Amino acid sequence: MINTYKPEGKLLASSENREYFMGEAALMRAMAEGKILESIALYCEDRGEGKVLSFNLGKMRGIMPQSEVEYSKTGEEPKDIAVITRVGKAVCFKIIGFRELDGEKVAVLSRKEAQRECMENFLLSLTAGDIIDATVTHLEPFGAFLDIGCGIVSLMSIDCISVSRISHPRDRFYTGMQIKAAIKSIDYATGRIYMTHKELLGTWSENAGAFSVGQTVSGIVRSIESYGIFVELAPNLAGLAEYRDDIYAGGNAAVYIKNIIPEKMKVKLVIVDTFPAPETREKSFDYKIEAGHIDKWVYSPEECARVIETVFE
Repeated sequence: MINTYKPEGKLLASSENREYFMGEAALMRAMAEGKILESIALYCEDRGEGKVLSFNLGKMRGIMPQSEVEYSKTGEEPKDIAVITRVGKAVCFKIIGFRELDGEKVAVLSRKEAQRECMENFLLSLTAGDIIDATVTHLEPFGAFLDIGCGIVSLMSIDCISVSRISHPRDRFYTGMQIKAAIKSIDYATGRIYMTHKELLGTWSENAGAFSVGQTVSGIVRSIESYGIFVELAPNLAGLAEYRDDIYAGGNAAVYIKNIIPEKMKVKLVIVDTFPAPETREKSFDYKIEAGHIDKWVYSPEECARVIETVFE
């Protein structure tokens, strides 16, 4: 299925979006055609019946009442904070009418209707295992929140981000990052959609195949246990080195690959040197699967008795 409902910000610079801002007639045509457009929310004000967002639509101003800011299957009106935090950001909308406001003709906008269309025409037609584009909106210790279309937010729990364990989602993502993600599950009663990411980053064999015994490579120290130190070689692959008391989690390490054991799904390492992590890391992913659908994903190699898998159903 071709996804025409993109995360917010994707339409902003498109030629079609700009064409509809050429004047009142073009905006009226957009309303008649039910087009989803985008603009930056300039400011928010309280006009007595709730907060209102204002937009520049070229030759006309647009307003979005609080009741039109967010779609909810339960019909709840968005809280003030949901409105205020749109200011300065790209917001998608449909034009639902025109009215006079303070002696000026303005377009009345609805993000809620754009989200309703995205949910009903696209997201609710997906099934677990479908892969889509997403944008990271914010990060919490328990997971990452993603825009999966028209500003509709979905949760990806921290255990679904990668096989290699991380202490916080910021170890993988940053706000505004564009990623691929797979549908983990859909609650059709509430409209909540949950996402996963680790299945797109490759199996143990695919990741281990990029390394060989005798190499010295760079990794990230992810956790320190009494029995050893886990060093991440790739987002879906970590190796174990002997315990040392001069190592700290989050730093970088040069490691010698002592052994790779598929039947035990292990990579044995020797820490050669350590050095501080750079202040900023450019985060990108070598996706093994980027599009389409996954029915079943098996992380563990065939020769390993322990099976790690995800079944999408």
